[in-house]
Parts: sequence; structure tokens; C-alpha cells
Amino acid sequence: MSKTQSSVSSVVEDQENLNDLIVDSIQDIKGKNIVKLDLRHLEDRPADYFIVCEGESSIQVKAIAENISQRAKEELSVRPSHVEGKQGARWILVDFFDVVAHIFHPEAREYYQVEELWNDAHTTEYNDL
Repeated sequence: MSKTQSSVSSVVEDQENLNDLIVDSIQDIKGKNIVKLDLRHLEDRPADYFIVCEGESSIQVKAIAENISQRAKEELSVRPSHVEGKQGARWILVDFFDVVAHIFHPEAREYYQVEELWNDAHTTEYNDL
């Protein structure tokens, strides 16, 4: 395996580990309707993956976002490049550059319809715990 192939496979593994951690972090706080959108095959994608979920209250939305950030830092030594929306906690975006978690209040998720905007992505749905 060449050095380039090795670094590419390392990036993919890192993304998969981060994806798994984000999904698990959402499930820790009982987030609902978790969907992973794989955007890698799209030419003008803003990231490789979007992970979308919802919380039933602003408090839960904020707790999910904080759990994702805390566990990524502690378990993978990764910090989000940007977190947006914590103040109102209706839609919090936790941006790890190639992987972006969108945590919505149900009404905000219905309004913005992120999954519809990226309906050509490969989708993986996760069971609610």
C-alpha cells in the first residue's frame, strides 16, 4: 500500500470512528430520528457526512450537542471546528469539517428539511433507543 493510499484509508477510518461516536453520543441523550447522509459522491458537497437528529426540547438539543463535543474531545482527541446555534438551541450545528452533526428541535427540522435538500445522498437510518 502506498503512503497516499495509507493516509486516505486512515482518513476514512477516522471519519467512520467520528460518525460512530456522534451517533452513539446522540443515543446517549436519547436523541430521536437519527439519519446519516453520506455526501461523498456529490461533487459540490459541503462535507463528507451530515448526521441529523432531533431532541424533544431545547435543553435536550443542547445536551446532545455538548455530549458530541465532549466525547469527541475525550475519546478521539478531536474538537469541532465550529459550533453554531447554542444560544437558541432550536438547531445546533457541530462542525468537524468533513463530518457535520445537525441537532434539531422537531419543528426546526421540519422547517429546514435538510434531508430533502440533500435527498441524493446515501442515507443510513438508526433506531431510537
